[in-house]
Amino acid sequence: MIKNLSLNDFPALSKGIVWGAVENCFTPDYKVDEALVSNISIIPTVGDRYAVMQLEDGRWELAGGTLEPEEHHMDALVREVKEELGAELLSYTLFGCFACHSSANEPYRPHIPHPHFVRLVGYGEVKLVGDPLNPPDGEQVAVVEVVDIDEAVKRFRAIGRSDIAELYWMAHRIRNGLL
Repeated sequence: MIKNLSLNDFPALSKGIVWGAVENCFTPDYKVDEALVSNISIIPTVGDRYAVMQLEDGRWELAGGTLEPEEHHMDALVREVKEELGAELLSYTLFGCFACHSSANEPYRPHIPHPHFVRLVGYGEVKLVGDPLNPPDGEQVAVVEVVDIDEAVKRFRAIGRSDIAELYWMAHRIRNGLL
């Protein structure tokens, strides 16, 4: 857990966020019961810059995704980085998680915890090696670009995703010893 982190500096992350039937709350405490982990996300770095991905529908989105049955969260991250970024994962550092609660009657996928689950969040170095794999059952990524932190934050804020913008900014500050 980051000792100098104050969520007051991150207003979108400091309050609950609703994604459809899921209410969640970000916390810098990522020591959780691994049986509750359903998703893992990454703020991907390439040197001192950041990779961002845009879906076919035009939305900029956070890289990562849902674990497959019996899949460890780090194996899921390696897979998701290949699928969504066309990249190899070189390193990963956790810095928080979303504690989630679903009001849906059933889980998003039968094998993930329900109604309480956790989405891990971290940053990590990636090596872009090809195009996103875009499996038919996943999000379809149209563009992967490497930009500076200000451009990454700007793109997410422009589409109303201050939560993702703040995750990028938080990762940047942690990486640079500012938190």
